[in-house]
Amino acid sequence: MNFHVVLLLLGSILVAIRISFFILSDMSSSCTTTTTITSSGGIELAAAPKTVMASTEDAIVPLPVHNISEKLSPEEQEFWKQPQNGGFEPCIEFSDEYRQDSGAITAEKRRFLIVSVDGGLNQQRNEIIDAVVIARILGAALVVPVLQRHGVWKDDSEFSEIFDVEHFKATLRSDVMIVSSLPAELLTVRIYPETLPPDSTPDVVRSKFQSKLMERRVIYLYEMRHKLSRALPLDLQRLRCKVAFQALKFAANIRTVGEKLAERIWKDGPYIALHLRLEKDVWVHAGCLPEVSPKLDAAVAGEQKRRPELVNDMNMTYEQRREAGYCPLNADQVARLLKALGAPRSGKIYLAGGEPYGGAKAVKPLSRLFPNLTSKEKLAFPGELEPFMGKPSALAAVDYIISLNSGVFMPSTGGNMAHALQGHRAYIGHRKVIRPHKGVMAKAFLSGKSLSDEEFSRMMKSMHQNLQGQPLPITGTRQGYQDVTAFPVPECMCKRNLSVSL
Repeated sequence: MNFHVVLLLLGSILVAIRISFFILSDMSSSCTTTTTITSSGGIELAAAPKTVMASTEDAIVPLPVHNISEKLSPEEQEFWKQPQNGGFEPCIEFSDEYRQDSGAITAEKRRFLIVSVDGGLNQQRNEIIDAVVIARILGAALVVPVLQRHGVWKDDSEFSEIFDVEHFKATLRSDVMIVSSLPAELLTVRIYPETLPPDSTPDVVRSKFQSKLMERRVIYLYEMRHKLSRALPLDLQRLRCKVAFQALKFAANIRTVGEKLAERIWKDGPYIALHLRLEKDVWVHAGCLPEVSPKLDAAVAGEQKRRPELVNDMNMTYEQRREAGYCPLNADQVARLLKALGAPRSGKIYLAGGEPYGGAKAVKPLSRLFPNLTSKEKLAFPGELEPFMGKPSALAAVDYIISLNSGVFMPSTGGNMAHALQGHRAYIGHRKVIRPHKGVMAKAFLSGKSLSDEEFSRMMKSMHQNLQGQPLPITGTRQGYQDVTAFPVPECMCKRNLSVSL
């Protein structure tokens, strides 16, 4: 990135000549623990709750889960049933050492971190989360992040147009200092763009930037994606959760529209939110074909050939990619999976995301089995979405809100939105998330073996019984690759049922 581009970027955030400091009282959260006392006779006696549970006023509170209608078949009732939460509830508690260090960090007025974040809404959210953590590691004040204009989405939105900036500052006031701009004396300082190596630990962050920050007083970071390690010390993992589930509240106008549309579909009963991810760029990046028509396949294949740098692992064939589960599920596969898992034909399905490549033809296999399809465009009254036209991030935020409120959420493939909603739905009560086992499913679809509907249903139910949003068992390798904002148990949630033997 050359220097004049950097100046243009900084110009969008260095308008004000003073810093707005928010000195507010500390609002700590505490973990409620219900103690179960086991008597010598083995009888469990539930004691009264101890302490007040962690405050949820900063978090999104979704619409309640619907009761299951007795008019549905047993299979359909099972489909709408929510997973057991294992007793886990939100509980972000920081160590004494973290709290002791917070005083100096939140009073920081001399050293600053500037970040620019890239991508669509949920990639930006991930990078903002990491920016807060990096500011905490460096003990620097964080300037409200800049949202870069992306070549694909072409969105010029500022942070305050997508997120509630004052809520962001206030929620994190006991963790990092967040300011609107640099102080006047630093507006003329020459600032060089910097980046981190992939998967950086806190020690790497400090060794690369601590001395520069002391000397220059300002560090500017860009290209933030996947630069901070997924495995961090416990306090920093909890800070990640606090940013993701409490601090990053959407702007008021987005919340108003998103909540109205969610209530509009929710009032008629439970609904499924599908994030199909059938846009052309997804197929190109995955190295797969949409298989909607020969013409569309040829167009995608041509772009993959012209721009191989966009494609993950060009050495694999399309067949190998499908068998490995790299390709998004198409509408036919999604429909067959939902049917196999017991989704009622009359069930409402909300389609989140952009226009599928191939338009209505691409989702026709889904609409044949589940005709009650809708979208934000269909739910909205005339003019309701008008303020967000040309603002992909705002429209994605509306999708996020409606999907969070659904009875069941299912993505067709992994991705930033799938991971964000999986973690957020866990945090608000382990709401049902069906995570398709694409690798095994691909083999079932491609094997050519003729399966009856009953056999296929048994296979899909068995395959997905532990992939429905319930707390997952912790493995020894988990910390190295799983993002805590997608898997918040146990770092950010407490199990409130401790057994004490008398």
